[in-house]
Amino acid sequence: MAGRIDVHHHLIPPVFAQAMERRGITEVAGAPLPSWSPEASLELMELNGIQTALVSLSAPGVHLRPDDPVSHAVGLARDCNEFAADMVSRHPGRFGFFAVLPMPFCEESCKEAIHALDTLNADGVVLLGSTQGVFLGDDTLDELMAELNRRQAIVFIHPNLHTTTDAIGLDMPGFLMEFLCDTTRAACNLMFSGTLEKYPEIRWILAHAGGFVPYIPWRLSLANFLPDLTEKAPQGVLTYLKRFYFDTALSPSPTVMQALHHLVDPSHILFGSDFPFAPAPITAMQIQELESSEHLDKNGRKLVDRENALRLFPKHAGSGEKVIPVRAPGALPMKMRMKRAMVKPVVALASMMRDR
Repeated sequence: MAGRIDVHHHLIPPVFAQAMERRGITEVAGAPLPSWSPEASLELMELNGIQTALVSLSAPGVHLRPDDPVSHAVGLARDCNEFAADMVSRHPGRFGFFAVLPMPFCEESCKEAIHALDTLNADGVVLLGSTQGVFLGDDTLDELMAELNRRQAIVFIHPNLHTTTDAIGLDMPGFLMEFLCDTTRAACNLMFSGTLEKYPEIRWILAHAGGFVPYIPWRLSLANFLPDLTEKAPQGVLTYLKRFYFDTALSPSPTVMQALHHLVDPSHILFGSDFPFAPAPITAMQIQELESSEHLDKNGRKLVDRENALRLFPKHAGSGEKVIPVRAPGALPMKMRMKRAMVKPVVALASMMRDR
Protein backbone atom coordinates (compact mmCIF):
# COMPACT_ATOMS: atom_id res chain seq x y z
CA MET A 1 0.00 0.00 0.00
CA ALA A 2 1.39 3.41 -0.98
CA GLY A 3 2.39 5.56 1.97
CA ARG A 4 2.13 9.17 2.97
CA ILE A 5 3.43 12.10 0.96
CA ASP A 6 5.17 14.62 3.18
CA VAL A 7 5.04 18.10 1.61
CA HIS A 8 6.88 19.82 4.48
CA HIS A 9 10.17 18.01 4.89
CA HIS A 10 13.47 19.86 4.99
CA LEU A 11 16.89 19.10 3.62
CA ILE A 12 20.14 20.66 4.81
CA PRO A 13 22.72 20.22 2.04
CA PRO A 14 26.35 20.21 3.22
CA VAL A 15 27.06 23.31 1.14
CA PHE A 16 24.27 25.15 2.98
CA ALA A 17 25.48 24.02 6.43
CA GLN A 18 28.98 25.18 5.52
CA ALA A 19 27.71 28.58 4.37
CA MET A 20 25.85 29.01 7.67
CA GLU A 21 28.94 27.99 9.65
CA ARG A 22 31.17 30.47 7.79
CA ARG A 23 28.82 33.26 8.84
CA GLY A 24 28.57 32.07 12.43
CA ILE A 25 24.85 31.26 12.11
CA THR A 26 24.03 28.30 14.34
CA GLU A 27 20.25 28.68 14.78
CA VAL A 28 17.14 29.01 12.67
CA ALA A 29 14.45 31.07 14.41
CA GLY A 30 15.80 30.11 17.81
CA ALA A 31 16.22 26.41 17.04
CA PRO A 32 19.67 24.88 16.56
CA LEU A 33 20.44 23.86 12.99
CA PRO A 34 19.92 20.08 13.19
CA SER A 35 22.19 17.47 11.69
CA TRP A 36 20.67 15.87 8.61
CA SER A 37 21.37 13.41 5.83
CA PRO A 38 19.24 11.71 3.16
CA GLU A 39 19.65 8.50 5.12
CA ALA A 40 18.19 10.15 8.24
CA SER A 41 15.14 11.22 6.23
CA LEU A 42 14.72 7.76 4.76
CA GLU A 43 14.89 6.16 8.20
CA LEU A 44 12.22 8.52 9.53
CA MET A 45 10.09 7.85 6.46
CA GLU A 46 10.31 4.06 6.90
CA LEU A 47 9.33 4.32 10.55
CA ASN A 48 6.32 6.54 9.85
CA GLY A 49 4.84 5.19 6.65
CA ILE A 50 6.02 8.07 4.47
CA GLN A 51 6.50 6.97 0.88
CA THR A 52 7.68 10.28 -0.58
CA ALA A 53 9.07 13.47 0.95
CA LEU A 54 9.04 16.74 -0.98
CA VAL A 55 12.08 18.42 0.49
CA SER A 56 12.74 22.13 0.78
CA LEU A 57 15.27 24.48 2.32
CA SER A 58 14.01 26.22 5.45
CA ALA A 59 14.67 29.74 6.70
CA PRO A 60 16.75 31.85 6.35
CA GLY A 61 16.94 30.85 2.68
CA VAL A 62 20.13 31.46 0.71
CA HIS A 63 20.59 35.21 1.18
CA LEU A 64 22.11 34.76 4.61
CA ARG A 65 23.32 38.27 5.40
CA PRO A 66 22.04 41.63 4.11
CA ASP A 67 25.57 42.62 3.06
CA ASP A 68 26.28 39.33 1.20
CA PRO A 69 26.82 39.81 -2.55
CA VAL A 70 23.92 38.74 -4.72
CA SER A 71 26.24 36.24 -6.38
CA HIS A 72 26.56 34.33 -3.11
CA ALA A 73 22.80 33.77 -2.91
CA VAL A 74 22.67 32.82 -6.59
CA GLY A 75 25.47 30.28 -6.27
CA LEU A 76 24.14 28.79 -3.05
CA ALA A 77 20.65 28.38 -4.52
CA ARG A 78 22.03 26.56 -7.55
CA ASP A 79 24.21 24.29 -5.39
CA CYS A 80 21.29 23.40 -3.09
CA ASN A 81 18.95 22.70 -5.98
CA GLU A 82 21.44 20.50 -7.79
CA PHE A 83 22.04 18.61 -4.54
CA ALA A 84 18.28 18.06 -4.21
CA ALA A 85 17.89 16.96 -7.82
CA ASP A 86 20.74 14.48 -7.42
CA MET A 87 19.17 13.10 -4.24
CA VAL A 88 15.86 12.61 -6.07
CA SER A 89 17.61 10.69 -8.86
CA ARG A 90 19.52 8.49 -6.41
CA HIS A 91 16.38 7.49 -4.50
CA PRO A 92 13.63 6.94 -7.09
CA GLY A 93 10.14 7.36 -5.72
CA ARG A 94 11.26 8.55 -2.31
CA PHE A 95 11.92 12.25 -2.81
CA GLY A 96 10.77 15.29 -4.74
CA PHE A 97 11.83 18.87 -4.09
CA PHE A 98 10.83 22.50 -4.00
CA ALA A 99 13.62 24.60 -5.48
CA VAL A 100 15.03 27.45 -3.42
CA LEU A 101 15.47 30.80 -5.16
CA PRO A 102 17.92 33.66 -4.45
CA MET A 103 15.24 35.88 -2.98
CA PRO A 104 14.55 38.75 -2.75
CA PHE A 105 16.41 39.35 -6.02
CA CYS A 106 13.70 39.08 -8.65
CA GLU A 107 15.67 38.72 -11.89
CA GLU A 108 18.03 36.16 -10.42
CA SER A 109 15.13 34.27 -8.84
CA CYS A 110 13.36 34.10 -12.21
CA LYS A 111 16.43 32.56 -13.82
CA GLU A 112 16.82 29.97 -11.06
CA ALA A 113 13.13 29.10 -11.11
CA ILE A 114 13.28 28.48 -14.86
CA HIS A 115 16.37 26.29 -14.49
CA ALA A 116 14.97 24.35 -11.55
CA LEU A 117 11.53 23.72 -13.06
CA ASP A 118 12.57 23.12 -16.66
CA THR A 119 15.97 21.43 -16.26
CA LEU A 120 16.10 19.94 -12.77
CA ASN A 121 12.42 18.87 -12.84
CA ALA A 122 11.62 20.42 -9.46
CA ASP A 123 8.11 19.87 -8.11
CA GLY A 124 7.74 23.58 -7.40
CA VAL A 125 9.56 26.35 -5.57
CA VAL A 126 9.83 27.30 -1.92
CA LEU A 127 9.46 30.97 -1.06
CA LEU A 128 9.82 32.46 2.40
CA GLY A 129 6.99 34.63 3.66
CA SER A 130 9.48 37.49 3.81
CA THR A 131 13.13 37.84 2.89
CA GLN A 132 15.21 40.74 4.22
CA GLY A 133 11.93 42.49 5.03
CA VAL A 134 10.34 42.01 1.59
CA PHE A 135 7.01 40.16 1.83
CA LEU A 136 5.52 38.00 -0.87
CA GLY A 137 3.08 40.17 -2.77
CA ASP A 138 5.53 43.06 -3.04
CA ASP A 139 5.36 44.57 -6.51
CA THR A 140 9.14 44.22 -6.92
CA LEU A 141 8.48 40.47 -7.35
CA ASP A 142 5.95 40.78 -10.17
CA GLU A 143 8.32 39.42 -12.82
CA LEU A 144 8.85 36.27 -10.76
CA MET A 145 5.12 35.88 -10.14
CA ALA A 146 4.45 36.19 -13.88
CA GLU A 147 7.05 33.50 -14.60
CA LEU A 148 5.59 31.12 -12.03
CA ASN A 149 2.09 31.84 -13.29
CA ARG A 150 3.09 30.94 -16.86
CA ARG A 151 4.30 27.56 -15.62
CA GLN A 152 1.31 26.97 -13.32
CA ALA A 153 3.92 26.44 -10.62
CA ILE A 154 3.28 25.19 -7.11
CA VAL A 155 4.74 27.46 -4.44
CA PHE A 156 5.41 26.24 -0.92
CA ILE A 157 5.38 29.24 1.44
CA HIS A 158 7.60 28.73 4.47
CA PRO A 159 7.95 31.37 7.18
CA ASN A 160 11.00 33.43 8.01
CA LEU A 161 11.80 35.95 10.71
CA HIS A 162 10.98 39.45 9.53
CA THR A 163 13.63 42.12 10.03
CA THR A 164 11.46 43.75 12.71
CA THR A 165 11.28 40.62 14.87
CA ASP A 166 14.15 41.56 17.17
CA ALA A 167 12.67 45.01 17.73
CA ILE A 168 9.50 43.51 19.19
CA GLY A 169 11.48 42.47 22.24
CA LEU A 170 9.64 39.27 23.15
CA ASP A 171 11.94 36.78 24.82
CA MET A 172 10.95 33.55 23.08
CA PRO A 173 12.24 31.51 20.14
CA GLY A 174 11.03 32.85 16.82
CA PHE A 175 9.65 29.52 15.66
CA LEU A 176 7.04 29.50 18.45
CA MET A 177 5.02 32.49 17.26
CA GLU A 178 6.88 34.83 14.88
CA PHE A 179 7.03 32.17 12.16
CA LEU A 180 3.22 32.03 12.20
CA CYS A 181 3.01 35.81 11.91
CA ASP A 182 5.27 35.77 8.86
CA THR A 183 3.12 33.20 7.06
CA THR A 184 -0.09 35.06 7.92
CA ARG A 185 1.23 38.41 6.76
CA ALA A 186 2.52 36.93 3.52
CA ALA A 187 -0.81 35.24 2.76
CA CYS A 188 -2.72 38.45 3.44
CA ASN A 189 -0.32 40.54 1.38
CA LEU A 190 -0.62 38.14 -1.56
CA MET A 191 -4.36 38.67 -1.40
CA PHE A 192 -4.57 42.40 -0.77
CA SER A 193 -1.72 43.32 -3.11
CA GLY A 194 -3.70 41.78 -5.97
CA THR A 195 -1.10 39.05 -6.56
CA LEU A 196 -3.61 36.20 -6.22
CA GLU A 197 -5.93 37.94 -8.67
CA LYS A 198 -3.23 38.82 -11.22
CA TYR A 199 -1.53 35.42 -11.17
CA PRO A 200 -4.33 32.85 -10.74
CA GLU A 201 -2.44 29.90 -12.23
CA ILE A 202 -0.05 29.61 -9.25
CA ARG A 203 -0.99 27.04 -6.60
CA TRP A 204 0.05 28.03 -3.05
CA ILE A 205 0.76 25.81 -0.03
CA LEU A 206 0.92 27.51 3.37
CA ALA A 207 3.19 25.89 5.98
CA HIS A 208 2.08 25.09 9.53
CA ALA A 209 -1.64 25.17 8.69
CA GLY A 210 -1.34 28.75 7.46
CA GLY A 211 -0.21 30.39 10.67
CA PHE A 212 -3.19 32.36 12.01
CA VAL A 213 -5.11 32.39 8.71
CA PRO A 214 -7.68 29.69 9.63
CA TYR A 215 -8.73 31.66 12.72
CA ILE A 216 -9.32 35.10 11.19
CA PRO A 217 -11.27 34.65 7.93
CA TRP A 218 -14.37 36.45 9.24
CA ARG A 219 -12.30 39.42 10.36
CA LEU A 220 -10.34 39.47 7.09
CA SER A 221 -13.61 39.38 5.14
CA LEU A 222 -14.39 42.87 6.45
CA ALA A 223 -11.98 43.97 3.74
CA ASN A 224 -14.83 43.25 1.31
CA PHE A 225 -16.30 46.59 2.47
CA LEU A 226 -13.10 48.57 1.84
CA PRO A 227 -12.98 49.87 -1.74
CA ASP A 228 -9.19 50.11 -1.90
CA LEU A 229 -8.87 46.43 -1.00
CA THR A 230 -11.77 45.12 -3.07
CA GLU A 231 -10.10 46.69 -6.09
CA LYS A 232 -7.16 44.30 -5.55
CA ALA A 233 -9.23 41.34 -4.35
CA PRO A 234 -12.46 41.62 -6.39
CA GLN A 235 -13.61 38.03 -5.86
CA GLY A 236 -13.95 38.45 -2.11
CA VAL A 237 -11.66 37.40 0.71
CA LEU A 238 -13.06 33.91 1.27
CA THR A 239 -12.66 33.03 -2.41
CA TYR A 240 -8.93 33.68 -2.20
CA LEU A 241 -8.45 32.04 1.19
CA LYS A 242 -10.10 28.88 -0.11
CA ARG A 243 -7.50 28.69 -2.90
CA PHE A 244 -4.66 28.10 -0.46
CA TYR A 245 -3.49 24.64 0.50
CA PHE A 246 -2.50 24.06 4.12
CA ASP A 247 -0.03 21.52 5.49
CA THR A 248 -0.39 19.95 8.92
CA ALA A 249 3.24 20.36 10.05
CA LEU A 250 3.36 21.01 13.81
CA SER A 251 -0.37 21.79 13.61
CA PRO A 252 -2.32 18.52 13.93
CA SER A 253 -4.45 19.49 16.93
CA PRO A 254 -8.26 19.13 16.92
CA THR A 255 -8.64 22.91 17.11
CA VAL A 256 -6.58 23.43 13.97
CA MET A 257 -8.22 20.63 12.02
CA GLN A 258 -11.68 21.89 12.89
CA ALA A 259 -10.77 25.41 11.75
CA LEU A 260 -9.28 24.14 8.48
CA HIS A 261 -12.33 22.02 7.69
CA HIS A 262 -14.55 25.06 8.20
CA LEU A 263 -12.38 27.20 5.93
CA VAL A 264 -11.31 25.03 2.98
CA ASP A 265 -12.38 21.97 1.06
CA PRO A 266 -10.93 18.75 2.55
CA SER A 267 -8.86 18.38 -0.62
CA HIS A 268 -6.74 21.38 0.43
CA ILE A 269 -5.18 19.80 3.55
CA LEU A 270 -1.80 18.09 3.12
CA PHE A 271 0.41 16.06 5.44
CA GLY A 272 3.65 17.65 6.63
CA SER A 273 6.19 16.62 9.25
CA ASP A 274 8.73 19.50 9.44
CA PHE A 275 11.56 17.00 9.85
CA PRO A 276 14.41 17.43 10.85
CA PHE A 277 13.57 20.70 12.63
CA ALA A 278 10.82 18.69 14.27
CA PRO A 279 12.72 15.65 15.64
CA ALA A 280 11.68 12.13 14.76
CA PRO A 281 9.54 11.53 17.91
CA ILE A 282 7.52 14.67 17.07
CA THR A 283 6.70 13.24 13.65
CA ALA A 284 5.27 10.11 15.28
CA MET A 285 3.25 12.27 17.69
CA GLN A 286 1.81 14.31 14.82
CA ILE A 287 0.74 11.20 12.94
CA GLN A 288 -0.87 9.75 16.05
CA GLU A 289 -2.76 13.02 16.58
CA LEU A 290 -4.05 13.00 13.00
CA GLU A 291 -5.03 9.33 13.13
CA SER A 292 -7.11 9.92 16.26
CA SER A 293 -8.65 13.19 15.05
CA GLU A 294 -12.43 13.40 15.37
CA HIS A 295 -12.38 15.68 12.31
CA LEU A 296 -10.84 13.06 10.03
CA ASP A 297 -12.65 9.85 9.17
CA LYS A 298 -10.89 7.03 7.32
CA ASN A 299 -11.42 8.67 3.95
CA GLY A 300 -10.31 12.04 5.32
CA ARG A 301 -7.06 10.54 6.58
CA LYS A 302 -6.40 9.04 3.14
CA LEU A 303 -6.91 12.45 1.58
CA VAL A 304 -4.51 14.18 3.97
CA ASP A 305 -1.93 11.40 3.96
CA ARG A 306 -1.61 10.99 0.21
CA GLU A 307 -4.44 11.63 -2.20
CA ASN A 308 -4.57 15.43 -1.92
CA ALA A 309 -0.84 15.71 -2.53
CA LEU A 310 -1.04 13.34 -5.49
CA ARG A 311 -3.53 15.61 -7.23
CA LEU A 312 -0.98 18.41 -6.99
CA PHE A 313 2.01 16.19 -7.76
CA PRO A 314 0.69 13.36 -9.96
CA LYS A 315 4.17 12.30 -11.07
CA HIS A 316 4.60 10.68 -7.64
CA ALA A 317 1.77 8.22 -8.22
CA GLY A 318 2.58 4.54 -7.93
CA SER A 319 2.19 2.03 -10.72
CA GLY A 320 -1.48 1.70 -11.61
CA GLU A 321 -2.50 4.48 -9.20
CA LYS A 322 -5.16 6.66 -10.82
CA VAL A 323 -4.89 10.40 -10.21
CA ILE A 324 -7.01 13.31 -11.39
CA PRO A 325 -4.63 16.32 -11.37
CA VAL A 326 -5.96 19.49 -9.77
CA ARG A 327 -6.37 22.51 -12.01
CA ALA A 328 -5.44 26.07 -11.11
CA PRO A 329 -8.49 28.31 -10.49
CA GLY A 330 -7.73 30.53 -13.48
CA ALA A 331 -8.95 34.06 -14.04
CA LEU A 332 -12.32 35.36 -12.85
CA PRO A 333 -15.02 34.62 -15.47
CA MET A 334 -16.51 37.65 -17.24
CA LYS A 335 -19.93 37.09 -15.63
CA MET A 336 -18.36 37.25 -12.18
CA ARG A 337 -16.33 40.33 -13.16
CA MET A 338 -19.51 42.14 -14.16
CA LYS A 339 -21.23 41.10 -10.95
CA ARG A 340 -18.30 42.35 -8.88
CA ALA A 341 -18.31 45.65 -10.77
CA MET A 342 -21.97 46.16 -9.81
CA VAL A 343 -21.10 45.61 -6.14
CA LYS A 344 -18.39 48.30 -6.04
CA PRO A 345 -20.74 51.31 -5.64
CA VAL A 346 -22.52 49.56 -2.76
CA VAL A 347 -19.21 48.86 -1.05
CA ALA A 348 -18.13 52.47 -1.51
CA LEU A 349 -21.39 53.75 0.01
CA ALA A 350 -21.11 51.37 2.97
CA SER A 351 -17.57 52.52 3.59
CA MET A 352 -18.59 56.18 3.46
CA MET A 353 -21.45 55.63 5.91
CA ARG A 354 -19.19 53.74 8.29
CA ASP A 355 -16.73 56.63 8.41
CA ARG A 356 -19.35 59.27 9.20
